[in-house]
Amino acid sequence: MQKKDTVIIGAGLVGSLLSIYLSKRGYKIKMYERRGDMRKEKIVAGRSINLALSDRGIKALEEVGIMDDIKKIAIPMHGRYIHNADGSTAYQPYGNDGQFINSVSRGELNKMLMNLAEKSGVEIFFNEKCEKIDWKMNTIHFENSDHPTGPRGQLSTINHQLAFGSDGAYSAARLTHQLQHDRFQYQQYYIDFGYKELNIPAGSNGEFMMEKNALHIWPRGNYMLIALPNVDGSFTCTLFFPFEGAPSFASLDTKEKVKTFFAATFADAVPLMPTLEDDFFNNPTSSLVTVKCFPWVREDKFALIGDAAHAIVPFFGQGMNCGFEDCRVLNELIDKHNDNWNLILEEYQQLRKPDADAIAELALNNFIEMRDKVGDPKFLLQKKIETAFSKKHPDKWTPAYAQVTFSPQIRYSDALKNSVKQEKIMQQVMALPGIENIWQSEDVEKMMLEKILG
Repeated sequence: MQKKDTVIIGAGLVGSLLSIYLSKRGYKIKMYERRGDMRKEKIVAGRSINLALSDRGIKALEEVGIMDDIKKIAIPMHGRYIHNADGSTAYQPYGNDGQFINSVSRGELNKMLMNLAEKSGVEIFFNEKCEKIDWKMNTIHFENSDHPTGPRGQLSTINHQLAFGSDGAYSAARLTHQLQHDRFQYQQYYIDFGYKELNIPAGSNGEFMMEKNALHIWPRGNYMLIALPNVDGSFTCTLFFPFEGAPSFASLDTKEKVKTFFAATFADAVPLMPTLEDDFFNNPTSSLVTVKCFPWVREDKFALIGDAAHAIVPFFGQGMNCGFEDCRVLNELIDKHNDNWNLILEEYQQLRKPDADAIAELALNNFIEMRDKVGDPKFLLQKKIETAFSKKHPDKWTPAYAQVTFSPQIRYSDALKNSVKQEKIMQQVMALPGIENIWQSEDVEKMMLEKILG
């Protein structure tokens, strides 16, 4: 089959990685990005929730031969470092020995992927906003905002044989696909919480002011603060907080209120945040959306990928990893179907849609775990029981977190089914009288074995 001239709309993380995959296969790639070139412009602070790169994403990066480059900007995080409201702290390893996730700056990763894409022969065009796609003529209309000619920017029409919409949760490519597709299904769901980026700078000699190799969480029931390390010694902090109510973004409307609230609620963090009040009011408050849609593809000529197809909330750290896995699965299907894009795109959609829906649900559920349960002694006991049982019977029980984060061979949809079954069993185990004293007994182990095999 012919290797098609390909246009990728959106030069974010997923679009850039996809362009590398395809260009290495000999496809001629042009990638169009609505924003300016972030490698030449100052990135606006405030929207860069640090990313947690884990095994699914790593597998895709390794497959295309660029993981060694990415390692240079990644910091391993071996567990959660919990900062309790009473001032105590606790460390919770993520998985078995040697298992970890990686903190990566979104901006630095995106810049590196763009550089690697160009090195592979990809052409990238910036300040190009997708206006319309003509499905009959196989053309895409872009408006360039960099050199306006009159009331609008310069307009261009690009021919293509294959196109991908990888332009994020608010995708312009998806919109034009949606408006010109009979029976297109679309759902977006906003949670009542937003997020705001804050900062813990490096120490005077560039040292980390908290444990470097951990994801720090301040769980506070209805909301939480998290912090992920950066290679320069700083931490990017994110406050996940209600939009309305008390406390909320709406109620913290003066610097004095912010200062008082943080001093009472995140006492050990405040001394490390010298620009707290300024960051709070200068950085935007952003919303968190889940997007589900169908169909993702159009004949052999177009597909949505990454957040454009399936935006999710960040609470399982899987948005980027899921998008990277899209690229890897697509690459496998190109081999399987020998560049027959009718077959490739149909099976890509069939495989990835159930998995995208599953990780969306898992991510929403994990918000409750992170902001509330990680500080609950009963929940911690449940996790201890699961971990011990899993170590004894690894072929019968893999904890839900490990299935999602460290087991790329397990589909998200299967991880969701397994986690529902396991949680039902654990609720019965936790309801046993005196479970805190008998959890290591043979009777509890036997009960779990019977139920998992039943």
